[in-house]
Amino acid sequence: MPNPVTHFEIVGRDAGGLQRFYSEAFAWELEGAGPSYAMVYPRAETGIDGGIGSPPEGGDASRVTVYIAVDDVEEALRRVESLGGTRVLGPVDVPGGPNIALFSDPEGHVIGLTRASSIQGR
Repeated sequence: MPNPVTHFEIVGRDAGGLQRFYSEAFAWELEGAGPSYAMVYPRAETGIDGGIGSPPEGGDASRVTVYIAVDDVEEALRRVESLGGTRVLGPVDVPGGPNIALFSDPEGHVIGLTRASSIQGR
């Protein structure tokens, strides 16, 4: 399948509380990736990696976001906008990570994009 969902993110006001909840509820192993963010590696045969923490852009918005891998983040954003979506963030480079962006679809769902080449080899 081209452009698979490759990452999820759960963010909210109480990053530590969310991290404890998901770690204990599902035995997920977390690895710190910043002052209020942790990566989730299911270490299972199926499933995708994710992150739990505070919203990267600040504020107190709670949300769940999935990230879709694309070859060119800027080109994908332009295509999304031409189809009635709205650019929310980026593209931006994550320190030590991929190039990402956020958009909202015509009904307001926020979806992430990440550069496909940044996930190859995992």
